[in-house]
Amino acid sequence: MPRYEEVELRRDCEVVEIPYGNTITLPAGTPLVITQALGDMYTVQAPTIGGLYRLAAKDADAIGKQPPAPAAARAGQAAAAPVEEAAVWEQLRCVYDPEIPVNIVDLGLVYDLRIEPAEGGSRVYVAMTLTAPGCGMGPVIAEDAKRRIESLPGVVEAIVDVVFDPPWNPSMMSEAARLELGMD
Repeated sequence: MPRYEEVELRRDCEVVEIPYGNTITLPAGTPLVITQALGDMYTVQAPTIGGLYRLAAKDADAIGKQPPAPAAARAGQAAAAPVEEAAVWEQLRCVYDPEIPVNIVDLGLVYDLRIEPAEGGSRVYVAMTLTAPGCGMGPVIAEDAKRRIESLPGVVEAIVDVVFDPPWNPSMMSEAARLELGMD
């Protein structure tokens, strides 16, 4: 049984409405319940307002959590070694759908990953899908994947395309994901 944590928003904070993808500002003092804290993002429920919201890692302090350490300055990153595919997959395993406690790799949402040489380093291309085509969170999830990939030394650009062919279905999930969601 998941354990939810009740907190109060310490300052005005921009959040993204789930599943619509709209950005709104919740005022300081809003009571929240943290329903998911995975991949350094938070899914919160606002019982007095209604709805679920995604709170970015950079705003973790607004709910009394430690924000992640700042990424190294991209200008200083060396491209001495090629970008390893395993490192890209590791970053993608830190990206979560805010409504499902399983990363996008184990959900079977990543259809293609390619690393190509680029001036000054590597360009990474990812094709991914969503569990539902109408999900407004698609751009938010894709941007999270892009940000994480671009944090890797040697990556000069990440391109993350959301595609819907072939359509996603639960059989694409890993065995671990099915177990986590109680589907096996």
